[in-house]
Amino acid sequence: ESKKDVHFGCVCIAERHTLEAAQQRGKTYPTEHVNMVRKIKAGAKWFISQAVYDAEPTIRLLKDYATLCKQKGIAPSKVVLTFAPVSRKKTMSFIKWLGVRVPTETEELILGAEKPIEKSIEYLCDVLREILSECSGVGVPLGVSCESVSIFKSEIDGVHELFRRLQTILLDSRGSPWKVQWLEVMPPAGKINDDADADGGENGALVAIDPSERVRTLLLGVLVGSATVSLGVILGGKGKHV
Repeated sequence: ESKKDVHFGCVCIAERHTLEAAQQRGKTYPTEHVNMVRKIKAGAKWFISQAVYDAEPTIRLLKDYATLCKQKGIAPSKVVLTFAPVSRKKTMSFIKWLGVRVPTETEELILGAEKPIEKSIEYLCDVLREILSECSGVGVPLGVSCESVSIFKSEIDGVHELFRRLQTILLDSRGSPWKVQWLEVMPPAGKINDDADADGGENGALVAIDPSERVRTLLLGVLVGSATVSLGVILGGKGKHV
C-alpha cells in the first residue's frame, strides 16, 4: 500500500542516455528522460545521478528531461548531481567498473598530474560549470552531492574540499546573494567548563573529556552532520531554478 506522505527519490543514469546506449538496446534515441518522468508520476520527489565525469551525457539528459516535462505539463523534480574525486588508478578503475563514463583523456589528465586529487577536483568543478552553462534556463532545479568511493585519506579529504567548491559554483550560478549557515558537529579536544568549580576555581577552565564521551559525541556529530548535509542538498529550500 502506497503512502502519499512518504517522500522518496530515484536514481538517474546519464550513461544510459547516450546514442551508443540506445543503439545497444535497439532504440533510435535514449529514453532515460522518459524513465524519469514515469518515476515522477509514481511520486519521485528528486533524482540523484551516478558520479559525473563526462558532462555531455548529463547535459543531453537534463535538456531532454526538461523538454519532456514541459510537454507533459509537469514540474521537473530536482536532480542532484554526484561527484567523486579520484587520485589513484585503482579508484579510477573502480568507478569505471561501477559504470561511470570517464573519457580516456580525462583519466590521463588526472592520473598523470603531479597532484591527482587536486587535478580531479579542478576538473570536476569545470564539469559542473559546463553543465550549468549549457543547461541555464531549462527549468530543472539542481543540487550537488559528493562522495568518496575509497578509504584513502587524500580522496576522503578531497570530498570535503570538492563539496565546498561545487556548492559555491552552484549557488553563484543563481545570480542572487546567498549564505551558508554552519553547524558545529565536532567538539574540540577539550571543552570549556562554564560552571563554577566546587573548590572555587575560575570559570572557563579547559577540562579533559572522558574518551568514551568523546566517542559518543563524535558519532552523534557524524550522524547529525550527515543528515544536515543530505537534507540541505537533496531537499533544499525553494530557490531559483537553474
